[in-house]
Amino acid sequence: MAKQNFNYEKRQKEMAKKQKKEEKRQKKLDKATAGLVSAVADGLVAGADAEPDENSSNDENGEEE
Repeated sequence: MAKQNFNYEKRQKEMAKKQKKEEKRQKKLDKATAGLVSAVADGLVAGADAEPDENSSNDENGEEE
């Protein structure tokens, strides 16, 4: 009887696990990207193409000039 090659089986199992994890990561990334694109298209993302407010101050102390 032939001896089983456990290293081969283990490697195949690890590769399948890695591929499944990568597919899951890609699916999450695609879902997040699609949500962002639709939000921008609907105009829900505030400040995406808005101009800065003239009255706001970028001074560290919060003092206006």
